[in-house]
Amino acid sequence: MNETQHVEFKQSWRDEYIKWICGFANAHGGVIFIGKNDKGHVIGVSNAPKLMEDIPNKVRDMLGILVDVNLHSQDEKDYIEIVTEAYPYPISHQGRYYYRSGSTKQELKGSALDKFILRKQGRRWDGVPVPNVLISDLKSETFELFKHKASRSGRLNDEALSGKNELLIENLMLREGKYLKRSAILLFHADPEKFVTGAYIKIGFFQNEADLIYQDEIHGNLFEQADIAMDLLTTKYLKAYIKYEGIQRIEKFLFPKEALREALLNAIVHKDYSSSVPIQIRVYEDKIIFWNSGELPANWTVEKLYQEHSSIPFNPDIANAFFRAGSIESWGRGIMKIITECHNYGLDTPIYEFDGSTYKLIFKTNIPDKKKETLNETLNETLKINDIQNIMINEILKNHNITFEELAQKTGKSRATIARNIAILKDMHLLKRIGSDKTGYWEIVKKENK
Repeated sequence: MNETQHVEFKQSWRDEYIKWICGFANAHGGVIFIGKNDKGHVIGVSNAPKLMEDIPNKVRDMLGILVDVNLHSQDEKDYIEIVTEAYPYPISHQGRYYYRSGSTKQELKGSALDKFILRKQGRRWDGVPVPNVLISDLKSETFELFKHKASRSGRLNDEALSGKNELLIENLMLREGKYLKRSAILLFHADPEKFVTGAYIKIGFFQNEADLIYQDEIHGNLFEQADIAMDLLTTKYLKAYIKYEGIQRIEKFLFPKEALREALLNAIVHKDYSSSVPIQIRVYEDKIIFWNSGELPANWTVEKLYQEHSSIPFNPDIANAFFRAGSIESWGRGIMKIITECHNYGLDTPIYEFDGSTYKLIFKTNIPDKKKETLNETLNETLKINDIQNIMINEILKNHNITFEELAQKTGKSRATIARNIAILKDMHLLKRIGSDKTGYWEIVKKENK
Protein backbone atom coordinates (compact mmCIF):
# COMPACT_ATOMS: atom_id res chain seq x y z
CA MET A 1 0.00 0.00 0.00
CA ASN A 2 1.22 3.49 -0.90
CA GLU A 3 0.25 6.93 0.33
CA THR A 4 -2.69 8.30 -1.63
CA GLN A 5 -5.31 11.01 -1.36
CA HIS A 6 -6.97 8.89 1.33
CA VAL A 7 -3.98 7.24 3.05
CA GLU A 8 -1.14 8.73 5.11
CA PHE A 9 1.76 6.96 6.88
CA LYS A 10 3.44 8.31 10.04
CA GLN A 11 6.25 6.61 11.96
CA SER A 12 5.15 8.06 15.31
CA TRP A 13 2.36 10.20 16.68
CA ARG A 14 2.55 13.99 16.99
CA ASP A 15 -0.32 16.22 18.03
CA GLU A 16 0.18 18.28 14.86
CA TYR A 17 -1.21 15.33 12.91
CA ILE A 18 -4.64 16.42 14.12
CA LYS A 19 -4.35 18.92 11.23
CA TRP A 20 -4.17 15.95 8.85
CA ILE A 21 -7.31 14.51 10.42
CA CYS A 22 -8.98 17.92 9.97
CA GLY A 23 -7.98 17.85 6.28
CA PHE A 24 -9.46 14.39 5.77
CA ALA A 25 -12.70 15.42 7.51
CA ASN A 26 -13.04 18.46 5.24
CA ALA A 27 -12.25 16.49 2.08
CA HIS A 28 -13.38 12.95 1.35
CA GLY A 29 -12.26 11.13 4.47
CA GLY A 30 -9.12 9.05 4.92
CA VAL A 31 -6.87 6.91 7.06
CA ILE A 32 -3.67 7.69 8.97
CA PHE A 33 -1.45 4.79 10.00
CA ILE A 34 0.82 5.43 13.00
CA GLY A 35 3.83 3.07 13.15
CA LYS A 36 4.49 2.75 9.39
CA ASN A 37 7.28 4.32 7.35
CA ASP A 38 6.85 6.19 4.06
CA LYS A 39 6.84 2.92 2.12
CA GLY A 40 4.04 1.49 4.24
CA HIS A 41 6.24 -0.99 6.12
CA VAL A 42 5.31 -1.58 9.77
CA ILE A 43 7.99 -0.32 12.18
CA GLY A 44 5.72 -0.31 15.25
CA VAL A 45 4.93 2.09 18.09
CA SER A 46 5.98 1.60 21.69
CA ASN A 47 3.11 3.38 23.46
CA ALA A 48 0.11 1.99 21.59
CA PRO A 49 -2.24 1.61 24.63
CA LYS A 50 -1.77 5.25 25.66
CA LEU A 51 -2.21 6.50 22.09
CA MET A 52 -5.42 4.48 21.78
CA GLU A 53 -6.80 6.59 24.62
CA ASP A 54 -5.18 9.96 23.87
CA ILE A 55 -5.81 10.28 20.12
CA PRO A 56 -9.64 10.03 20.09
CA ASN A 57 -9.88 12.36 23.10
CA LYS A 58 -7.59 15.01 21.56
CA VAL A 59 -9.40 14.84 18.22
CA ARG A 60 -12.75 15.24 19.96
CA ASP A 61 -11.54 18.16 22.09
CA MET A 62 -9.71 20.04 19.29
CA LEU A 63 -11.90 19.28 16.26
CA GLY A 64 -15.24 18.40 17.79
CA ILE A 65 -15.52 15.17 15.77
CA LEU A 66 -15.18 11.47 16.42
CA VAL A 67 -12.71 9.15 14.70
CA ASP A 68 -12.23 5.39 14.80
CA VAL A 69 -8.88 4.45 16.33
CA ASN A 70 -7.95 0.79 15.80
CA LEU A 71 -4.99 -1.20 17.08
CA HIS A 72 -3.29 -3.69 14.72
CA SER A 73 -0.26 -5.92 15.01
CA GLN A 74 2.14 -7.37 12.44
CA ASP A 75 5.27 -9.39 13.18
CA GLU A 76 4.75 -8.59 16.88
CA LYS A 77 4.83 -4.84 16.11
CA ASP A 78 1.87 -2.67 17.03
CA TYR A 79 0.56 0.04 14.74
CA ILE A 80 -2.51 2.24 14.90
CA GLU A 81 -5.14 2.98 12.27
CA ILE A 82 -7.06 6.29 12.53
CA VAL A 83 -10.15 6.33 10.31
CA THR A 84 -11.73 9.73 9.57
CA GLU A 85 -15.07 10.13 7.83
CA ALA A 86 -15.88 13.04 5.51
CA TYR A 87 -17.97 15.59 7.37
CA PRO A 88 -20.85 17.52 5.78
CA TYR A 89 -19.93 20.77 7.57
CA PRO A 90 -16.61 22.66 7.87
CA ILE A 91 -14.15 21.42 10.51
CA SER A 92 -11.54 23.81 11.92
CA HIS A 93 -8.39 23.32 13.97
CA GLN A 94 -7.66 26.29 16.25
CA GLY A 95 -9.55 28.58 13.88
CA ARG A 96 -7.82 27.30 10.75
CA TYR A 97 -9.27 25.09 8.03
CA TYR A 98 -7.31 22.31 6.37
CA TYR A 99 -8.11 20.21 3.33
CA ARG A 100 -6.64 17.01 1.94
CA SER A 101 -5.72 17.48 -1.73
CA GLY A 102 -3.80 14.72 -3.47
CA SER A 103 -1.28 13.48 -0.90
CA THR A 104 -0.81 16.85 0.79
CA LYS A 105 -2.46 18.83 3.58
CA GLN A 106 -3.37 22.37 2.57
CA GLU A 107 -4.54 25.26 4.70
CA LEU A 108 -7.49 27.01 3.12
CA LYS A 109 -7.34 30.80 2.94
CA GLY A 110 -9.00 33.66 1.08
CA SER A 111 -11.22 32.74 -1.86
CA ALA A 112 -10.39 29.04 -1.50
CA LEU A 113 -11.77 29.10 2.06
CA ASP A 114 -14.84 31.03 0.93
CA LYS A 115 -15.58 28.47 -1.79
CA PHE A 116 -15.03 25.57 0.61
CA ILE A 117 -17.43 26.94 3.23
CA LEU A 118 -20.05 27.74 0.59
CA ARG A 119 -19.75 24.24 -0.83
CA LYS A 120 -20.20 22.70 2.61
CA GLN A 121 -23.33 24.82 2.99
CA GLY A 122 -24.65 23.52 -0.33
CA ARG A 123 -24.26 26.91 -1.99
CA ARG A 124 -22.39 28.27 -5.00
CA TRP A 125 -20.30 31.41 -5.27
CA ASP A 126 -22.55 33.00 -7.86
CA GLY A 127 -25.60 32.45 -5.63
CA VAL A 128 -24.37 34.57 -2.71
CA PRO A 129 -26.61 37.62 -2.04
CA VAL A 130 -25.10 41.12 -2.27
CA PRO A 131 -26.51 43.99 -0.16
CA ASN A 132 -27.02 47.59 -1.32
CA VAL A 133 -27.61 46.77 -5.00
CA LEU A 134 -31.05 47.43 -6.46
CA ILE A 135 -32.63 46.24 -9.70
CA SER A 136 -32.69 49.90 -10.76
CA ASP A 137 -28.87 49.84 -10.54
CA LEU A 138 -28.73 47.21 -13.31
CA LYS A 139 -28.38 48.10 -16.98
CA SER A 140 -31.74 48.49 -18.73
CA GLU A 141 -30.17 47.98 -22.20
CA THR A 142 -28.91 44.56 -21.15
CA PHE A 143 -32.38 43.58 -19.95
CA GLU A 144 -33.75 44.54 -23.38
CA LEU A 145 -30.98 42.62 -25.12
CA PHE A 146 -31.70 39.56 -22.97
CA LYS A 147 -35.45 39.78 -23.62
CA HIS A 148 -34.84 39.99 -27.36
CA LYS A 149 -32.65 36.88 -27.29
CA ALA A 150 -34.91 34.95 -24.93
CA SER A 151 -37.94 35.77 -27.08
CA ARG A 152 -36.24 34.21 -30.09
CA SER A 153 -35.13 31.15 -28.11
CA GLY A 154 -38.61 30.53 -26.68
CA ARG A 155 -37.14 29.39 -23.35
CA LEU A 156 -38.85 31.97 -21.16
CA ASN A 157 -42.58 32.61 -20.89
CA ASP A 158 -44.20 35.69 -22.41
CA GLU A 159 -45.23 37.01 -18.99
CA ALA A 160 -41.61 37.24 -17.84
CA LEU A 161 -40.50 38.83 -21.10
CA SER A 162 -43.26 41.43 -21.21
CA GLY A 163 -43.26 42.27 -17.51
CA LYS A 164 -41.02 44.46 -15.41
CA ASN A 165 -37.36 43.64 -14.86
CA GLU A 166 -38.20 42.58 -11.29
CA LEU A 167 -40.31 39.73 -12.68
CA LEU A 168 -37.52 38.67 -15.01
CA ILE A 169 -35.06 38.57 -12.10
CA GLU A 170 -37.50 36.36 -10.18
CA ASN A 171 -37.98 34.00 -13.14
CA LEU A 172 -34.23 33.65 -13.53
CA MET A 173 -33.90 33.01 -9.76
CA LEU A 174 -31.33 35.78 -9.39
CA ARG A 175 -32.61 37.04 -6.06
CA GLU A 176 -32.44 35.64 -2.53
CA GLY A 177 -34.91 37.33 -0.25
CA LYS A 178 -34.59 41.06 -0.74
CA TYR A 179 -31.03 40.84 -2.11
CA LEU A 180 -29.78 40.32 -5.64
CA LYS A 181 -27.30 37.49 -6.12
CA ARG A 182 -23.77 37.95 -7.40
CA SER A 183 -24.88 36.29 -10.61
CA ALA A 184 -27.41 39.09 -11.24
CA ILE A 185 -24.63 41.68 -10.97
CA LEU A 186 -22.33 39.75 -13.31
CA LEU A 187 -25.11 39.31 -15.85
CA PHE A 188 -26.83 42.69 -15.83
CA HIS A 189 -24.79 45.38 -14.07
CA ALA A 190 -23.04 48.00 -16.20
CA ASP A 191 -19.78 47.59 -14.26
CA PRO A 192 -19.65 44.26 -12.41
CA GLU A 193 -15.95 44.78 -11.68
CA LYS A 194 -16.98 47.20 -8.94
CA PHE A 195 -18.13 44.10 -7.08
CA VAL A 196 -16.10 41.26 -8.65
CA THR A 197 -12.42 41.84 -9.35
CA GLY A 198 -11.14 40.32 -12.59
CA ALA A 199 -14.59 39.83 -14.15
CA TYR A 200 -13.43 40.59 -17.69
CA ILE A 201 -11.79 38.97 -20.74
CA LYS A 202 -8.36 39.51 -22.27
CA ILE A 203 -7.64 38.61 -25.89
CA GLY A 204 -4.16 38.75 -27.37
CA PHE A 205 -2.52 37.82 -30.64
CA PHE A 206 0.87 36.17 -30.11
CA GLN A 207 3.65 35.62 -32.59
CA ASN A 208 5.06 33.00 -30.22
CA GLU A 209 4.72 32.13 -26.53
CA ALA A 210 6.57 35.27 -25.45
CA ASP A 211 5.83 37.95 -28.07
CA LEU A 212 2.45 39.67 -27.81
CA ILE A 213 1.60 41.57 -31.01
CA TYR A 214 -1.68 43.25 -29.98
CA GLN A 215 -4.40 42.76 -27.40
CA ASP A 216 -7.83 43.88 -26.16
CA GLU A 217 -9.59 43.90 -22.80
CA ILE A 218 -13.35 43.36 -22.77
CA HIS A 219 -15.30 44.79 -19.85
CA GLY A 220 -19.00 45.12 -19.01
CA ASN A 221 -21.51 42.50 -17.96
CA LEU A 222 -21.28 38.90 -19.12
CA PHE A 223 -23.82 39.21 -21.94
CA GLU A 224 -21.90 42.18 -23.35
CA GLN A 225 -18.57 40.40 -22.92
CA ALA A 226 -19.82 37.36 -24.84
CA ASP A 227 -20.99 39.45 -27.82
CA ILE A 228 -17.96 41.74 -27.91
CA ALA A 229 -15.41 38.94 -27.52
CA MET A 230 -16.93 36.92 -30.36
CA ASP A 231 -17.10 40.00 -32.57
CA LEU A 232 -13.43 40.76 -31.92
CA LEU A 233 -12.39 37.18 -32.61
CA THR A 234 -14.12 37.12 -35.99
CA THR A 235 -13.27 40.66 -37.13
CA LYS A 236 -9.79 41.17 -35.73
CA TYR A 237 -8.09 38.02 -34.48
CA LEU A 238 -9.06 35.01 -36.58
CA LYS A 239 -6.74 34.30 -39.49
CA ALA A 240 -8.04 32.81 -42.71
CA TYR A 241 -6.50 31.05 -45.67
CA ILE A 242 -7.50 31.92 -49.21
CA LYS A 243 -8.47 29.70 -52.09
CA TYR A 244 -10.10 30.31 -55.46
CA GLU A 245 -12.97 28.50 -57.12
CA GLY A 246 -12.70 29.76 -60.66
CA ILE A 247 -12.37 33.50 -60.34
CA GLN A 248 -14.17 33.64 -56.97
CA ARG A 249 -11.96 34.29 -53.97
CA ILE A 250 -12.98 32.34 -50.84
CA GLU A 251 -11.65 32.89 -47.34
CA LYS A 252 -12.00 30.20 -44.69
CA PHE A 253 -11.23 30.63 -41.02
CA LEU A 254 -8.77 28.15 -39.55
CA PHE A 255 -11.26 27.22 -36.83
CA PRO A 256 -15.06 26.72 -36.83
CA LYS A 257 -16.81 29.78 -35.42
CA GLU A 258 -19.48 27.75 -33.61
CA ALA A 259 -16.85 25.72 -31.75
CA LEU A 260 -15.07 28.91 -30.68
CA ARG A 261 -18.37 30.46 -29.60
CA GLU A 262 -19.14 27.41 -27.47
CA ALA A 263 -15.65 27.51 -25.95
CA LEU A 264 -16.08 31.20 -25.14
CA LEU A 265 -19.48 30.64 -23.51
CA ASN A 266 -18.13 27.69 -21.53
CA ALA A 267 -15.29 29.85 -20.24
CA ILE A 268 -17.73 32.59 -19.18
CA VAL A 269 -20.30 30.28 -17.61
CA HIS A 270 -17.85 27.97 -15.82
CA LYS A 271 -15.19 30.43 -14.67
CA ASP A 272 -14.30 30.64 -10.99
CA TYR A 273 -15.13 34.33 -10.50
CA SER A 274 -13.76 34.29 -6.96
CA SER A 275 -10.25 33.91 -8.39
CA SER A 276 -10.02 37.62 -9.40
CA VAL A 277 -8.29 36.53 -12.63
CA PRO A 278 -9.73 37.38 -16.08
CA ILE A 279 -10.50 34.86 -18.80
CA GLN A 280 -7.62 34.83 -21.27
CA ILE A 281 -7.79 33.97 -24.97
CA ARG A 282 -4.42 33.56 -26.68
CA VAL A 283 -4.57 33.56 -30.48
CA TYR A 284 -1.64 32.30 -32.60
CA GLU A 285 -1.17 31.71 -36.30
CA ASP A 286 -2.13 28.05 -35.95
CA LYS A 287 -3.84 27.63 -32.56
CA ILE A 288 -6.16 29.31 -30.05
CA ILE A 289 -6.03 28.76 -26.29
CA PHE A 290 -8.94 29.52 -23.95
CA TRP A 291 -7.66 29.78 -20.37
CA ASN A 292 -9.57 30.44 -17.18
CA SER A 293 -9.59 29.62 -13.50
CA GLY A 294 -11.81 26.80 -12.33
CA GLU A 295 -11.78 23.31 -10.92
CA LEU A 296 -13.11 19.91 -11.79
CA PRO A 297 -15.68 18.24 -9.53
CA ALA A 298 -14.36 15.73 -6.99
CA ASN A 299 -12.90 12.59 -8.56
CA TRP A 300 -13.27 13.97 -12.11
CA THR A 301 -10.50 13.80 -14.66
CA VAL A 302 -9.98 15.34 -18.07
CA GLU A 303 -10.54 11.86 -19.51
CA LYS A 304 -13.95 11.73 -17.83
CA LEU A 305 -14.85 15.08 -19.40
CA TYR A 306 -14.22 13.64 -22.84
CA GLN A 307 -15.94 10.34 -22.07
CA GLU A 308 -19.11 12.02 -20.79
CA HIS A 309 -18.86 14.98 -23.20
CA SER A 310 -19.94 17.31 -20.38
CA SER A 311 -19.02 20.90 -19.63
CA ILE A 312 -17.26 21.78 -16.40
CA PRO A 313 -20.04 22.72 -13.94
CA PHE A 314 -19.56 25.83 -11.83
CA ASN A 315 -22.07 28.73 -11.97
CA PRO A 316 -25.61 27.34 -12.37
CA ASP A 317 -27.39 30.73 -12.16
CA ILE A 318 -25.21 32.19 -14.91
CA ALA A 319 -25.58 29.02 -16.99
CA ASN A 320 -29.36 29.20 -16.63
CA ALA A 321 -29.47 32.82 -17.86
CA PHE A 322 -27.37 32.04 -20.95
CA PHE A 323 -29.53 28.97 -21.61
CA ARG A 324 -32.73 31.02 -21.43
CA ALA A 325 -31.20 33.56 -23.81
CA GLY A 326 -30.58 30.77 -26.31
CA SER A 327 -26.80 31.16 -26.17
CA ILE A 328 -26.37 27.64 -24.80
CA GLU A 329 -28.29 24.94 -26.66
CA SER A 330 -28.42 22.38 -23.85
CA TRP A 331 -27.01 22.00 -20.37
CA GLY A 332 -23.79 20.07 -19.96
CA ARG A 333 -23.19 19.26 -23.64
CA GLY A 334 -20.66 21.95 -24.47
CA ILE A 335 -17.71 19.66 -25.09
CA MET A 336 -19.75 17.41 -27.37
CA LYS A 337 -20.72 20.39 -29.52
CA ILE A 338 -17.12 21.65 -29.67
CA ILE A 339 -15.81 18.22 -30.68
CA THR A 340 -18.54 17.73 -33.29
CA GLU A 341 -17.97 21.15 -34.86
CA CYS A 342 -14.22 20.56 -35.04
CA HIS A 343 -14.61 17.11 -36.60
CA ASN A 344 -17.09 18.45 -39.15
CA TYR A 345 -14.53 21.14 -39.97
CA GLY A 346 -11.82 18.54 -40.50
CA LEU A 347 -9.93 19.35 -37.29
CA ASP A 348 -8.73 17.07 -34.51
CA THR A 349 -10.41 16.99 -31.10
CA PRO A 350 -9.37 20.04 -29.05
CA ILE A 351 -7.16 19.41 -26.03
CA TYR A 352 -8.19 20.02 -22.42
CA GLU A 353 -5.44 20.61 -19.86
CA PHE A 354 -6.16 20.94 -16.13
CA ASP A 355 -3.67 21.72 -13.35
CA GLY A 356 -5.94 21.71 -10.31
CA SER A 357 -7.10 25.33 -10.29
CA THR A 358 -7.05 26.43 -13.94
CA TYR A 359 -7.80 24.77 -17.24
CA LYS A 360 -7.07 25.33 -20.91
CA LEU A 361 -8.93 24.40 -24.05
CA ILE A 362 -6.55 24.30 -27.00
CA PHE A 363 -7.65 24.35 -30.64
CA LYS A 364 -4.98 23.41 -33.17
CA THR A 365 -5.25 23.66 -36.92
CA ASN A 366 -4.05 20.93 -39.25
CA ILE A 367 -3.74 23.24 -42.25
CA PRO A 368 -0.91 22.02 -44.55
CA ASP A 369 2.29 24.05 -44.50
CA LYS A 370 1.87 25.03 -48.15
CA LYS A 371 -1.47 26.64 -47.36
CA LYS A 372 0.01 28.54 -44.40
CA GLU A 373 1.86 30.62 -46.98
CA THR A 374 -1.48 32.10 -48.04
CA LEU A 375 -2.46 33.16 -44.52
CA ASN A 376 -3.26 36.83 -44.25
CA GLU A 377 -0.36 38.54 -42.51
CA THR A 378 -1.84 41.85 -41.32
CA LEU A 379 -4.86 43.03 -39.40
CA ASN A 380 -6.33 44.87 -42.37
CA GLU A 381 -6.20 41.73 -44.46
CA THR A 382 -8.06 39.72 -41.82
CA LEU A 383 -10.92 42.23 -41.53
CA LYS A 384 -14.06 41.22 -43.38
CA ILE A 385 -17.74 42.01 -43.17
CA ASN A 386 -19.37 39.82 -40.54
CA ASP A 387 -23.05 38.96 -40.21
CA ILE A 388 -23.81 41.90 -37.90
CA GLN A 389 -22.11 44.36 -40.24
CA ASN A 390 -24.00 42.97 -43.24
CA ILE A 391 -27.31 43.54 -41.43
CA MET A 392 -26.22 47.05 -40.45
CA ILE A 393 -25.24 47.93 -44.01
CA ASN A 394 -28.54 46.64 -45.38
CA GLU A 395 -30.50 48.63 -42.78
CA ILE A 396 -28.49 51.78 -43.55
CA LEU A 397 -29.20 51.30 -47.26
CA LYS A 398 -32.91 51.25 -46.39
CA ASN A 399 -32.71 54.24 -44.03
CA HIS A 400 -29.69 56.56 -44.13
CA ASN A 401 -30.96 58.34 -40.99
CA ILE A 402 -31.17 55.18 -38.87
CA THR A 403 -30.02 55.61 -35.24
CA PHE A 404 -27.71 53.48 -33.09
CA GLU A 405 -30.72 52.37 -31.04
CA GLU A 406 -32.62 51.29 -34.14
CA LEU A 407 -29.60 49.34 -35.42
CA ALA A 408 -29.29 47.66 -32.02
CA GLN A 409 -32.95 46.63 -32.24
CA LYS A 410 -32.60 45.33 -35.81
CA THR A 411 -29.51 43.24 -35.00
CA GLY A 412 -30.41 42.20 -31.47
CA LYS A 413 -27.07 43.55 -30.24
CA SER A 414 -26.16 46.14 -27.63
CA ARG A 415 -25.52 49.78 -28.46
CA ALA A 416 -21.84 49.25 -27.57
CA THR A 417 -21.60 46.44 -30.15
CA ILE A 418 -23.20 48.67 -32.79
CA ALA A 419 -20.80 51.52 -32.00
CA ARG A 420 -17.79 49.22 -32.27
CA ASN A 421 -18.92 47.78 -35.61
CA ILE A 422 -19.66 51.27 -36.94
CA ALA A 423 -16.05 52.18 -36.10
CA ILE A 424 -14.79 49.03 -37.88
CA LEU A 425 -16.83 49.80 -41.01
CA LYS A 426 -15.44 53.34 -41.00
CA ASP A 427 -11.89 52.02 -40.68
CA MET A 428 -12.57 49.71 -43.61
CA HIS A 429 -13.74 52.74 -45.65
CA LEU A 430 -17.15 51.17 -46.17
CA LEU A 431 -19.14 53.73 -44.18
CA LYS A 432 -19.06 57.51 -43.73
CA ARG A 433 -20.99 59.89 -41.56
CA ILE A 434 -22.11 62.97 -43.47
CA GLY A 435 -22.85 65.95 -41.25
CA SER A 436 -23.27 66.04 -37.47
CA ASP A 437 -24.34 63.23 -35.17
CA LYS A 438 -27.77 64.82 -34.69
CA THR A 439 -28.66 66.12 -38.14
CA GLY A 440 -26.37 64.12 -40.42
CA TYR A 441 -26.84 60.79 -42.20
CA TRP A 442 -24.94 57.63 -43.12
CA GLU A 443 -23.41 56.95 -46.51
CA ILE A 444 -22.30 53.55 -47.73
CA VAL A 445 -19.05 53.94 -49.65
CA LYS A 446 -19.02 50.43 -51.06
CA LYS A 447 -20.25 47.01 -50.12
CA GLU A 448 -17.96 43.97 -50.33
CA ASN A 449 -18.69 40.34 -49.67
CA LYS A 450 -15.54 38.33 -49.54
